[in-house]
Amino acid sequence: CFGSAKCFGSAKCCFGRTKCPPQKAESESVIMSGVVTFHAETSEFVAEPPEHRKPDQDLTAEALRLRVRQQEILAELGVLALQGTHFTELLDLTARLVAEGLQAEFSKVLEYMPSEGRFLVRAGVGWDPGVIGSATVGADAASPAGYALQTGKAVISNHLENEERFRTPELLLEHGIHRAMNVILEGEGAPFGVLEVDSRSEGEFSTKDITFLQGAANILGMAIYRQRADRKLKDALERHQLMIKEVNHRINNSLQIVASMLHLQTTTTQSDEVRHALHDASSRIAAIARAHQRLYGSDQIGKVDLGAYLSDICNDLGKAMPDCKIHVAAAPDIHCATDTAIPVALLVNELIINSAKYAYPDGGCEVWLDVSRSGDAISISVRDRGIGLPTEFDPNSGKRLGMRLVSALSSQVHADLQVRRLRPGTEFLLSIPAPLAT
Repeated sequence: CFGSAKCFGSAKCCFGRTKCPPQKAESESVIMSGVVTFHAETSEFVAEPPEHRKPDQDLTAEALRLRVRQQEILAELGVLALQGTHFTELLDLTARLVAEGLQAEFSKVLEYMPSEGRFLVRAGVGWDPGVIGSATVGADAASPAGYALQTGKAVISNHLENEERFRTPELLLEHGIHRAMNVILEGEGAPFGVLEVDSRSEGEFSTKDITFLQGAANILGMAIYRQRADRKLKDALERHQLMIKEVNHRINNSLQIVASMLHLQTTTTQSDEVRHALHDASSRIAAIARAHQRLYGSDQIGKVDLGAYLSDICNDLGKAMPDCKIHVAAAPDIHCATDTAIPVALLVNELIINSAKYAYPDGGCEVWLDVSRSGDAISISVRDRGIGLPTEFDPNSGKRLGMRLVSALSSQVHADLQVRRLRPGTEFLLSIPAPLAT
């Protein structure tokens, strides 16, 4: 009969009772439904009929103050849950506040452990030392908490000492508990456990008390669901980041292996032209590996501080070419997309290598790199003080692979490439569109 609008009239529909509770007219208002009370005189669980008295009838001033305090407690718990209060702290606060709201000496949050078929006391107030976090109670239907878990119904037991069919948990007997009240505590997909309030004092818990306790359990249940979902999302993100790092590590190793193979191949050929071509290819693949390693070794993958990134690339390049000094001047916080940073890094790498190879035939290479922002564009300058470019040089129609790569990479990032002839030396200027984030 639990939760149904009508009784079906079965002789055994209410846990063995030969008569169903009298039915009220459908036009009467219902304050509460789904409350299960254990009746000691009959040793039965019974779905109690809803109360039909008018709200606040016969409320004393003290009772009214208690109801107001209960509403304040529910509001306080709601705020704590929304603030993302630490899970353990939220359990402790809930146990303390529901005990206060029901003027009970004891309360506890019971977490259901399916593998053991028992409840673990996760939080509570009033219990002896060593109970919280260690004590367990049965979760079968012969106990108030177990029945609440298995049926999803709130359970009131106001006379534990008189019950015969109802097994009172040892924990309650040891603490002299006279009455108890339990409500289901929902979790993610399956119930988390039960929220219980216990008392040694005489008196009775009512359906109004159940309303307050269930409200607190609902708030805590939503917080449990949210925190578990957040934890799963965080774990999934960590696994995803770990997989990305592993993939990037393997890509970088593969690039370095290819570069090493090409470098070894240069020692087996007799042709100077082939040797130089293989050496250039090896250097370019090594440059891609360095750019990849620097970029994906950072915490941010979607964007990068271009000045710091190019400084790292030049530092690596300087170690690979110890005879060439590279001076870097980069303004801070010049951010751009990763898809822009990689070709720019390869472009700068190619220009510096070209200066080292052709601008200083007698050695003593020295190159300057400047990175700055000007409005909605990033300006990059690569210059040297070498012998300069041939008179007929045209960056857009160069026959060498290096300049063809520079032109192709410039087009890829929609950069405006200009060449300035200095006395002495040469300067390559790039203006890359990069609007500021709004």
